[in-house]
Amino acid sequence: MNRTEQEVYTHVEPIAKENDLKLVEVAYVKEGPDFFLRIYLDKKGGITLDDCADFSEILSAKLDEWDLVQGGYYLDVSSPGAERPIKDDEDLELTLNKGIYIKTYQQIDGEKEWTGILTSYDEESITVEYKVKTRKKTITVDRDKIATIRKAVLL
Repeated sequence: MNRTEQEVYTHVEPIAKENDLKLVEVAYVKEGPDFFLRIYLDKKGGITLDDCADFSEILSAKLDEWDLVQGGYYLDVSSPGAERPIKDDEDLELTLNKGIYIKTYQQIDGEKEWTGILTSYDEESITVEYKVKTRKKTITVDRDKIATIRKAVLL
């Protein structure tokens, strides 16, 4: 995260929390001749277009007041995507009883990857219910064995 992104993140995070939103990421990027300040949000039950529009209005005035970003830019407030990485326990809480993908560094019971429903988690491990053909199975994976973890869209 560059300095501008860090400063914006520090200022925006408390406002997101006040609005029952989770600030997932801030990105300040140049695309062609234009600069974009992208704010990615999530919340329990999922973020809506109206949530993004409302927060954009709130944030636009604050950003002008704070003057953290030099020069002109476009503000883009959106969802981080359906299959974004899970970064912390707050993300796990938002994913509880929803789709999750886990990949481990080494095989556990002959497998390294699981896609299923996050049923529980604690400081040490994550439990996923998944299907093998028509049978439901459950696996609990120690957190220190997880190489990749992200939200998953289940069909």
